[in-house]
Amino acid sequence: MSAAQYPAVSVIMPVLDEERHLRNSVRHILEQEYPGEMEVVIALGPSKDRTDEIAAELVREDSRVHTVPNPTGRTPAALNAAIAASRHPIVVRVDGHGMLSPDYIATAVRLLEETGAQNVGGIMHAEGENAWEDAVAAAMTSRIGVGNAAFHTGGQAAPAETVYLGVFRREALEKAGGYNVEFIRAQDWELNFRIREAGGLIWFSPELKVQYRPRPSVRALAKQYKDYGRWRHVVARYHAGSINLRYLAPPTAVCAIAAGIVVGAAVTPWAFLVPAAYAAAITAGSLPAGKGLSLKARAQIPVALATMHMSWGYGFLTSPRSLAKRVIAARRPSLSEQTV
Repeated sequence: MSAAQYPAVSVIMPVLDEERHLRNSVRHILEQEYPGEMEVVIALGPSKDRTDEIAAELVREDSRVHTVPNPTGRTPAALNAAIAASRHPIVVRVDGHGMLSPDYIATAVRLLEETGAQNVGGIMHAEGENAWEDAVAAAMTSRIGVGNAAFHTGGQAAPAETVYLGVFRREALEKAGGYNVEFIRAQDWELNFRIREAGGLIWFSPELKVQYRPRPSVRALAKQYKDYGRWRHVVARYHAGSINLRYLAPPTAVCAIAAGIVVGAAVTPWAFLVPAAYAAAITAGSLPAGKGLSLKARAQIPVALATMHMSWGYGFLTSPRSLAKRVIAARRPSLSEQTV
């Protein structure tokens, strides 16, 4: 096909405190092996670092890059603002710490055409830049860490519940009303659920790969996964029937370990076998996950796994019902009605 035959693409990026990775992430977009027209719309939250300065430099350096404000700092509001400011029929979501593979957009556009899907996505390929991040990356790409989620662990191309980030047909986003701004987390899963409910196809393909930079500390990882669990419970309450056993594993583990510790301290030390068995399981599971990594990174994989499991489970268990009620009560306006 000639360049004119390739559909024009809008890349949307919600960013907040992305000084470390933003320039590199945008470089991976602008250097895509895609002959069609392309624009990049960066939605700027109230960052405390040099993110806005770097974004302004990128705008000056390349006419394809634009910015829009996102005063709330919320990811779904940023995405909707960027969608509203963009103009092309294919919309590619990229995070400020995600690095697209060179043929990502070309492959995604081809898959949209071949499958008829409304959204296609692939593998969240976590890669670290130090021992701790390597450990988190290993945990995030192992089945003991995230279960059978194909966009973490890989698998065959097939219809999916959700995919990482996503490359959308604009009409599918507009029909769905865009992202639900009430969902601070889990907004991708919730949007894809609505697209599927309307009869749309979400397609996973291992051909699509995005490098992802893990959180740089235990505290940051714990907050990330606590928020994941909290908002996944909101989704379960908002969309009845959307839960499955994989999502119940972390809260079950939290309850079992807590009960084992309490009963072990108050009744019988045999109950300590429960947390001991969990510790042994994640230690054993970390061995294949850490293949090829440094000794320092391998030693931290059990810590990363426990942080992910316990934080996700705690967030799920403590997610307030009032939060779900507020979300359920919120009207979801069309994109043309939404404001940041």
